[in-house]
Amino acid sequence: MAQPNTDDQPKALKPALESMTLLVAAVIVHDKATNRVVLLQRSQNAKFAQGMWDLPVGKSEPGEPITETAVRELYEETGLTVKPEALKVAHIIHGAWGVEAPNGFLTVVFTTHEWTGEPENREPRKHAQVCWRDADAIPEDFVDTTASALHRYLTGGPEVSLDGWS
Repeated sequence: MAQPNTDDQPKALKPALESMTLLVAAVIVHDKATNRVVLLQRSQNAKFAQGMWDLPVGKSEPGEPITETAVRELYEETGLTVKPEALKVAHIIHGAWGVEAPNGFLTVVFTTHEWTGEPENREPRKHAQVCWRDADAIPEDFVDTTASALHRYLTGGPEVSLDGWS
């Protein structure tokens, strides 16, 4: 039996945006034929991890599906185009706290083996360089959380990382 529609039924509550975990997407572009991955090096002007290496990564916009975040951020940072259906979940990072995320963050790390274009530094004020790197020679000065995710993806390790949780 259908519920009657009455005005005294509870309404959906507005999201408590200030208390929400920040949602982030990262992309491992992996050329399996040459065993290379696309990495970027953060510039000295970056908001955090200045001079360190990282995956293409960025924050979700309100109301944006996480696959669209990954596609958008990858293109904005590297010029590479990928279709959402070519993304596969490689790793999940749940951080208790982040520079722009006092209430924590959740990073969905995708991988893709299908893309168009060549990597270029499309955000030179944020990144010193964007380039292919040999997957067996990942730089040591890498952002911890994404370095761990990349290493675990490449070695078939655990698919979830907890950062800063006791």
